[in-house]
Amino acid sequence: MTTDNFPHVRIHPTADVSERACVGEGTMIWQQVQVRDGARIGRNCIISKGVYVDSDVTIGDHVKIQNYVSVYHGVSLEDGVFIGPHVCFTNDLHPRAINPDGSLKAAQDWEVAETLVRYGASLGANSTIVCGVTVGRWAMVGAGSVVTRDVPDYRLVLGNPARLKGFVCMCGVRLDIAHAFGGELGSEVRMICPSCQQPVAIPLPVLRIVSEVSR
Repeated sequence: MTTDNFPHVRIHPTADVSERACVGEGTMIWQQVQVRDGARIGRNCIISKGVYVDSDVTIGDHVKIQNYVSVYHGVSLEDGVFIGPHVCFTNDLHPRAINPDGSLKAAQDWEVAETLVRYGASLGANSTIVCGVTVGRWAMVGAGSVVTRDVPDYRLVLGNPARLKGFVCMCGVRLDIAHAFGGELGSEVRMICPSCQQPVAIPLPVLRIVSEVSR
């Protein structure tokens, strides 16, 4: 289905997409999705059933958001990001329903803490992303993990709180420390993906930390 406001977008009849949102060509918006004023969704995205996109959220091109994810105000997703089902974003580091005087909090009574998920990163099902962090390029967050600090590029983090457990290739396969090759190249070591054979440069200090943890 298309609408007059978004002629090159497929929007399910049950979805509620604000006329003041911007949705890129080729994007598909499925059942019971809500997209609020000022949201910007890029080209060729998949916004799955029950997703909520808050006001002024920015979503890049080729992003896939699985069922029942709420992308709150203050969250930005770069191109190529994957968000698994039931991922939980937050945007308030000091959440309260009321002020100290007992009055209901209004928009001016709290400060948004911004979250950035960078190019190609993946967030596993049911993971929680505490606001104020950046998830790096091609990083991967394991299912059910709670991210409380920044995740650098290509890192694999797992657990509650999420901790560094290894590295992942752009294809999503976990890199094996045993496949590091070429020795030290300045401050980096190159690792070969066992699946697609692509080299990935990993900072040497971080590689040493993971090697110690994995023993």
